[in-house]
Amino acid sequence: MLIGLLRSHLRPYRSILLLVVVLQTVQSAAALMLPGLNAEIVDQGVLMGDNAYIRSRGALMLLFSIIQVLFAIAAVRFGAKVAMEFGRDLRTHLFHQVNSFSAREVGTFGAPSLITRITNDVQQVQILVVMACTMAIAAPITIVVGLYMALQQDVGLSIVMVFAMPIAAIVLGVIVGLMVPAFRKMQDQIDRINRVMREQITGIRVVRSFAREPQEQARFAEASSELTATALRSGRLMSAMFPTVNVLINLSSVAVLWLGAYAVSSGQLEVGSLIAYLSYLVQILMSVVMATFTISMVPRASVSSGRITEVLLTDPSVAPPLTPVRNVPRLGTLEMREVGFHYPGAEKPVLSDLSFTTTPGQTTAIVGSTGAGKTTLVGLVPRLFDVTSGTVLVDGVDVRDLEPERLSNCIGLVPQTPYLFSGTVASNLRFSKPDATDEEMWEALEVAQAADFVRAMPGALEARIDQGGANVSGGQRQRLSIARALVRRPSIYLFDDSFSALDLTTDANLRAALVPYTADAAVVIVAQRVSTIATADAILVLKDGRLVGRGTHAELLADCPTYAEIVQSQIGERSAA
Repeated sequence: MLIGLLRSHLRPYRSILLLVVVLQTVQSAAALMLPGLNAEIVDQGVLMGDNAYIRSRGALMLLFSIIQVLFAIAAVRFGAKVAMEFGRDLRTHLFHQVNSFSAREVGTFGAPSLITRITNDVQQVQILVVMACTMAIAAPITIVVGLYMALQQDVGLSIVMVFAMPIAAIVLGVIVGLMVPAFRKMQDQIDRINRVMREQITGIRVVRSFAREPQEQARFAEASSELTATALRSGRLMSAMFPTVNVLINLSSVAVLWLGAYAVSSGQLEVGSLIAYLSYLVQILMSVVMATFTISMVPRASVSSGRITEVLLTDPSVAPPLTPVRNVPRLGTLEMREVGFHYPGAEKPVLSDLSFTTTPGQTTAIVGSTGAGKTTLVGLVPRLFDVTSGTVLVDGVDVRDLEPERLSNCIGLVPQTPYLFSGTVASNLRFSKPDATDEEMWEALEVAQAADFVRAMPGALEARIDQGGANVSGGQRQRLSIARALVRRPSIYLFDDSFSALDLTTDANLRAALVPYTADAAVVIVAQRVSTIATADAILVLKDGRLVGRGTHAELLADCPTYAEIVQSQIGERSAA
C-alpha cells in the first residue's frame, strides 16, 4: 500500500524528484572523491615532501567540498518541497474523500480516527518522503560507488565488508520486523486518545455537572499510559538500530586497521591507500546508517499508508448520479414510496414500507417514540443516507438521480443537534446562501425569534460566534440554525426536532411566524412535543420504523392508540409539573 500511495501521489513531481536524484548523485560523487585525493596527498605529497602537490590537491579537495555542500543544500531544498507538496495534496484528497462520505461511512471510521488519518498518518508518510529525498537517495549511490572505489584501493581488505554488510542487513531487518506491529498498535491508540479527548471536551458540562472529573482523568490517563507504553516499546526498538550500526562501524574499522597494518608493513599497501580505504569504509557504513534511519520510518509510514488508503478506497454509499437530472421545475413536493432502510449488519430495518406525500403549503409532522426512525427518515431526503428499498422523490425525481447541488438548493435542513461554525452571525446565516443580504438575514432572524438577542449582541450581525456556538445558549443556537435554513428560502423545509430547546411561548410565536413565511413550501417537522405538531395538516405516527397512524391531531386521538399514548403521557407530565 505504501508504494502504491507514493507512486500515485508523487507522479506530478517526477521532474523534481529526478532533479533531486541528480543533485544527490553529484554531491555523493564529490564526497567520494575526497578520500582518494587525501590518499594522494599522503602518499605523493606528505611522504615525498612535495608542498606544491599538497597545495594543488588540497585546493581540489576544497573545490569538491564546496560542490558537495552546495548540491546537498539544493537536494534537501527540493526534496523538502516535494514532501511538503505531497503532504498537502494527500490531505486535500483525504478531505474531499471524507466530505463525500455519508453518515454511514463517517460512523464506521469514527470522527477521531478520520482526524488522525488526515493529520498524523499523513505526517508519518510525509516524513518518510523527506527522509527518502535527503538520505535514502544518496545512501545506495554512496554504497555502490564507495565499494567500487574502495576496491580500487585494495581488494584484500574487502573481506571486512563481505561480513559487515550482511550482518547489518540481517540485524536491522529483524528489528524493523518487530517495529511494524508496534507502530500499527500505536496509531490505533492515537485514535483512542483523540476519541477520549474529543468526548471530554464536547461533554465538559456533563462531566462537571456530575462531578466526574476524577473518573474522566483516570480514563484519559489510562489511554495515555497505553500509548506511552507502546511508544516506548517502539522507541526502544528504533534506538537499538543505531548502536548496532555504530558497533559494526567500529569493529569494521578495527579489522581494517589490523589487516591493513600487516599489508603496509609488508609493502603491499601504501599508508594513503589504507587511510582512503578506512574513509570509504566509514562513508559506506554511514550510508547504511542513513538507510537504516530511513528504513526505521518505513514501518510506521507503512501502517499509516494502509490507514490512509483504507479511507481513499472506501466508496461512499451515497454516490453522485452518473447522469444527473438538472432541469427540474421547482415544485416543492416530497414523496416517499415504500421506503425502507437498514444499517449494515443490523438485525432489523430502521424503516419499513413507509409512504407519504407532502406538497407546497402543507405541513407534515412526524412523531414517535425514541428510536422509531424519525431522524433517519429526514436524513434520507438530503441523502445523508440512501434508501435500501423504495424511492424518495423531490419534485417528482428520485433524489438519487438529482444533481447534488440542485437537490441541496431545494432543501432547508435544521438538524436535531444544531451546529454553528466559528465566525459571525452573518457568516453562519450565509452558510446556506452566500449572497444573502442584510435585509434577508434580519427577516429570517425575525421569523426564527432570534432578532432581539442578535441585536443585543456586540456587533449584531457581525457578532462573534465560537466554534459549535459555544458562546450562545442552546435555545439561541437552535434559533440561529432555524434562521440559517430560512435564509435560503428552499421549496422543502425539514425541521428535525428543531424546537425542543425553546420554551412554549417562543415555540408558539415561531410556528405562527413560519406559516406565512413558508406558505409556498412543503414543511416536514419532526417533534417530540405534541403542541408543536398539533396544528399540522397531516401527522405521521411511527413505531419501530413503521407507519402506524396518519391524519390530523383530532383524527389520530380517536383512531391511533400509539398517538393517544404519546399525548396522554405529555398531558400527564404537565399535570404532574
